[in-house]
Amino acid sequence: MRKFLPTLALVVTAALLLAACGSSTTNGCPTSQPAALAAGEQRQIVMTTSMGEITLLVEADLSPIAVGNFVALAECGFYDNVIFHRIAYMQDGTPFVIQGGDPTGTGTGGPGYKIKDEPVVGEYARGVLAMARSAAPDSQGSQFFIVLDDGAQPPLESARTYAILGRVTAGMDVVDAIAGVERDAEDRPVVPVTILSTTVSTLAP
Repeated sequence: MRKFLPTLALVVTAALLLAACGSSTTNGCPTSQPAALAAGEQRQIVMTTSMGEITLLVEADLSPIAVGNFVALAECGFYDNVIFHRIAYMQDGTPFVIQGGDPTGTGTGGPGYKIKDEPVVGEYARGVLAMARSAAPDSQGSQFFIVLDDGAQPPLESARTYAILGRVTAGMDVVDAIAGVERDAEDRPVVPVTILSTTVSTLAP
């Protein structure tokens, strides 16, 4: 069974480009840290994948900078045609996470900038959506993961550096199906699973 290493299993990139103040865009997508989402704001994001739809609820009160970043990237189509490049299980066979959001599909890519760290709010549990990162400060970019099992909480909690964005509200069966695809020795799906499109809706407070 593949071994889980708390920091390396969720690595984003070794080349750290710190986020600048303010935000600019290229082709509608941010090129520096986007604006934080205002307190109390919520967004529903429907992620259509090659294996079905996953509906996500993200909440500014959990992590305003990270949620604002995720929403901005989803709105501009950054995640469209990006694969889930990692399906990780713990050493004892417990399902851990599915990870995506790298436009290069290698596990080392991102949006070209990094965002500032924030205190982690909430608990890691099955269905939780969080940002992937390296062990370095301010190293979150575009990569994210969805927790597959409550048993993944101890290793995630031992680090407690992965910003929690929200949770899956529908389509956890699709997440489980993605987690069950054949993967190679580096936890990469043998047949790519692709995010086809993302749509973002504002929810009433």
